[in-house]
Amino acid sequence: MSDKSESYKVISDNRQARYLYEILETYEAGVQLTGTEVKSIRAGKVNLQDGYALIRDGEIWLINVHISPYNASGQYFNHEPRRTRKLLLHRQEIRKLIGKVEQQGLTLVPLKMYLKRGWVKVSIALGKGKKIHDKREDIKRREDQRNIQRAMKNY
Repeated sequence: MSDKSESYKVISDNRQARYLYEILETYEAGVQLTGTEVKSIRAGKVNLQDGYALIRDGEIWLINVHISPYNASGQYFNHEPRRTRKLLLHRQEIRKLIGKVEQQGLTLVPLKMYLKRGWVKVSIALGKGKKIHDKREDIKRREDQRNIQRAMKNY
């Protein structure tokens, strides 16, 4: 029973977010979805690349995340692929995020979308945009780590 409660299946991963932003904190949020969106997500037809989150009127909204229309249903019952979706967080978490986003000028970025106990969850992160020299530094550090691993393997 405990194995099932801790397991989750990653549907989509935003790998570019870790390259473009310095991740400070992560939060797990539920998403308010329609039926065809859930079916399409279970089929793995999600793209988080251009997505971000905004805070409006004390609520957090997921914007510009593409969930492809579900092709087994009719066009009338289908959803808009890039519509804004409400993120479900606790009130204390929202207050904390509002303070950090407004005062420190941070960005809310979706990192990954996954299924946890049958529910669709999104991992969002507070991120600070990286400069070009920070990106180059990360690439250099990664290459150095690879070279060290290769040397250790041959030794």
